[in-house]
Amino acid sequence: MEAFVAGFTALGDISLLMLLVCATLGGVVIGALPGLNATTGAALLLPFTLTMEPVAAISVLTAIYCSATFAGAITAILINTPGTSASATTCLDGYPMAVRGEAGRALGLAVISSTVGGVFSVAVLMLSAPILARAAYNFAPPEYFALTLFGLSMLVSVGGGSPIRNLIAGAFGILLATVGTDLLTSVKRFTFDVTELRDGIGFVPVMIGVFGISELLAQA
Repeated sequence: MEAFVAGFTALGDISLLMLLVCATLGGVVIGALPGLNATTGAALLLPFTLTMEPVAAISVLTAIYCSATFAGAITAILINTPGTSASATTCLDGYPMAVRGEAGRALGLAVISSTVGGVFSVAVLMLSAPILARAAYNFAPPEYFALTLFGLSMLVSVGGGSPIRNLIAGAFGILLATVGTDLLTSVKRFTFDVTELRDGIGFVPVMIGVFGISELLAQA
């Protein structure tokens, strides 16, 4: 309880509130630009927090990260191109609403869902962090394999197409992920002696190509 009181007391500082407003606006701009994500935005602005107080620095980085994560939904709704990877699925529902003239409603729903989800997840994390920490110690390769298999099985239910098509798309994504240098053995896979492929195919170029270029061709 003392930590909560100290946190709300710190928010009473006008200078900290101004920093949070500026950081939030900057995060929205970063998140709305396809190719940049919340992690990149926080990393770019990290040097500016070195001279700040610890509370102010952590608050600014948190504001940038959260606002950038939400802002990816703006371009996902308006132009069917997610600004961040977290907003990729927003294209499935948000862009059709924008086409029907309900862009404002879609953006409002994105704001509300991001706010409620963020506050709720932080509250749950604070309460369950000790339990999750103990459970993480018991995770072994079998558990990681089962978790990965569960994530891949969710491909069947993602999207409005047939499950077979979703599985084919997922398999193609896994194939793209195998390109590059193996982190454990340093073996170069499917690089074809191309230096640029040694680091693998980045997620951001693939995302922009799949969503951005396809939407550009569709609008042409």
